[in-house]
Amino acid sequence: MKLSFIPQDNQFFALFVESAQNACEVAQKLRDLLYNWTGVEDKIAAIADLEHKGDNVTHQVAGLLHRTFVTPFDREDIAALSHTMDDVTDFIHSAADAMLLYRITEPTQRAKGTFGFIVEITAEVEKAVTLLNKKLDQREMLKYCVEINRLENVADRIYRRLSRNCLPNRLT
Repeated sequence: MKLSFIPQDNQFFALFVESAQNACEVAQKLRDLLYNWTGVEDKIAAIADLEHKGDNVTHQVAGLLHRTFVTPFDREDIAALSHTMDDVTDFIHSAADAMLLYRITEPTQRAKGTFGFIVEITAEVEKAVTLLNKKLDQREMLKYCVEINRLENVADRIYRRLSRNCLPNRLT
């Protein structure tokens, strides 16, 4: 096993960008599935392939963490970022898989609207991650964080509204 005493900044950041781009692609594939409900099994298989690609990137980050003595920022933060981006890909894949499992015949407009936000959020995450290795003003990065949070809040409100509409009017 090779151990590096010099930070391999570019390797970590390149993997972060690859993971973020993969999450964007998975989100776009899900949106395509929802808006073009044909070849469903093939589209879900393509999403699954991208999910496996995301797992591979996460494994590469973990391996690089074990081989690098000095990291560009805190090890726990590197691992958390890597795993969180992989979780996004996993959740999108799970949603697509559930549609197949539950034999959805056609997605509703509500589903289409909800998943549109995932594409926007993953695009903002990709923009932010691309800037991680740049020496920039923290206010610039904060703009992306605020926009991601805003989109997440909008998606949460939609989810809660949809959930209320699916629940029975009273508990018995």
